[in-house]
Amino acid sequence: MTPLEFRLSSRAKAFKASEIRELLKLIGHRSMISFAGGIPDPALFPVALFQHAWRHVFGGPSIAREALQYSTTEGYLPLRQWLAAHMNTLGVPATPDNILITSGSQQGLDLIGKLLLDPESGVVTASPTYLGALQSFSAYEPCFSSLDAPQLTGPAAPRLVYLVPDFANPDGRTMSKTARHQALDQAKALNAVIVEDAAYSALRYDGEDIPAIASLDARLAGSIESTRTLYCGTFSKTLSPGMRIGWVCGPTALIRKLTLLKQGADLHTATTNQMVMHHVAAACYDAQVARTRVVYKARRDAMLAALARYAPPGLKWTKPEGGMFIWLELPDHIDADLLLPQALRQDIAFVPGAAFHADGSGRNTMRLSFSLCDEAQIEVGIFKLCSLIAKAATARDDVLTFAST
Repeated sequence: MTPLEFRLSSRAKAFKASEIRELLKLIGHRSMISFAGGIPDPALFPVALFQHAWRHVFGGPSIAREALQYSTTEGYLPLRQWLAAHMNTLGVPATPDNILITSGSQQGLDLIGKLLLDPESGVVTASPTYLGALQSFSAYEPCFSSLDAPQLTGPAAPRLVYLVPDFANPDGRTMSKTARHQALDQAKALNAVIVEDAAYSALRYDGEDIPAIASLDARLAGSIESTRTLYCGTFSKTLSPGMRIGWVCGPTALIRKLTLLKQGADLHTATTNQMVMHHVAAACYDAQVARTRVVYKARRDAMLAALARYAPPGLKWTKPEGGMFIWLELPDHIDADLLLPQALRQDIAFVPGAAFHADGSGRNTMRLSFSLCDEAQIEVGIFKLCSLIAKAATARDDVLTFAST
């Protein structure tokens, strides 16, 4: 430890690197079949439209100067207007005043944590849940509890209920309409804010759309201003993650507070990126979503079919109706963290499941992403992975030596 590290805050000392981000550093070579990151396929990005948008933004002196200048913290007004209209199609009666543009929805989670959480404040999540949310909220030193058994009393009484209701990261599950109503009832009883992470909601392949929690909340409350839901959206899974454009939609009073916090963090999201994203979203959002759904549905189907062919006895998995992820539950004695090095040596990558549990449980689980690999890679990768799992399931001593072989 260097001398300056002794001066770190208690929360900074507790920070840990993202297991996914660290893993992605190891899997860049071409032979690797990566089921690890929840990464969109760059071949699907509407590159030509982005090129056209950049030329448009810098096509005249006036608009180019606007793009290169400071902007309002709330975000580029035409983009907020487009997003308000988009939220209305989802049943959320938003105006631009209900929208804050963020640097990806990840910043939205961080700002919400800063807004609502004190040390030992209660945060209720599903288990497992999105690792990035656990990291964002952990910076504010809360106490986590499960959606099934929240801590109801004392300083850890919940202030925030975090949900990924559609095709959740990491397990791909979707909350029923009944479960969404129950979550709203629970949040009302706790007097807590619901954070609805809708990163994957556009990527439905099967089944019928279920209303967003924010939509159900608005219907019951009679107005968006009386709701308790903060909806976090993003373009990262549909148009481009590299542009870092997300948004938070909610009651004006909370959006104004979040705006002040963002102002202190970065003043505003990059003006040029917002203008370009508005141009592209207005031109192709629905068509791009439809195109993406076709490709990812085929890859999901390929992974499910390969699991059905090659999975050894005792292996269980989810069958998501959308999104990017399938969740595997291994036999109880297999530790996915210890299986990972063996898989990497065979050019297969996945994310061990314990990282998605606030209490570190779920060591016999793993997350697989199907978005980046084509069907042929999925076939080979699942065959190799299932072979490793089968070996571990029948030879416990092998599992114990994976970490050192």
